[in-house]
Amino acid sequence: RQRQMCIRDRELGIPILTLEQAAQLDLAIDGADEIDPQLNLIKGLGGAMLREKIVAASARKFVIIAGSNKYVKVLGQQCPVPVEVVRFGLPLCMQRLTALGARPVLRRTSNAEPFITDEGNLILDCHFERIPEAAALCTAIQDIPGVAGHGLFVGLTHCAVIAGQEGLRIL
Repeated sequence: RQRQMCIRDRELGIPILTLEQAAQLDLAIDGADEIDPQLNLIKGLGGAMLREKIVAASARKFVIIAGSNKYVKVLGQQCPVPVEVVRFGLPLCMQRLTALGARPVLRRTSNAEPFITDEGNLILDCHFERIPEAAALCTAIQDIPGVAGHGLFVGLTHCAVIAGQEGLRIL
């Protein structure tokens, strides 16, 4: 599907560049698995949160488009926080994430094999009851040796468009 989109973009004269060719993006638009009133996000249920975070951080403006079912008062109510870890660090990461109040579960494919990210790492889906202090948890997770990235996006989103039966809301 992505390849088809690139072919169509070229047909329309829209230039396609890699991040190596254009390290600074004017705009990045994406979805989210959860979004709170402070524009903090949980992303990565598709498994690409590390790359998505690099794209978001490379953009002057990062905009989220989501359905109203993704909008929550406090993060962690509907989905786990994915944490990408290097294989060697898996036991330590599980121990430290548990100490932070998570119930980490190794993500698996439909064949029960460990899910492998584009970067060759594993994902722990970390279930929290709720995440009232997203910025503090973001820092605590990133400080664990062996964590390559995580699905908490704090301070990256400039605007969110929330669509629901009542219409569009701009945050």
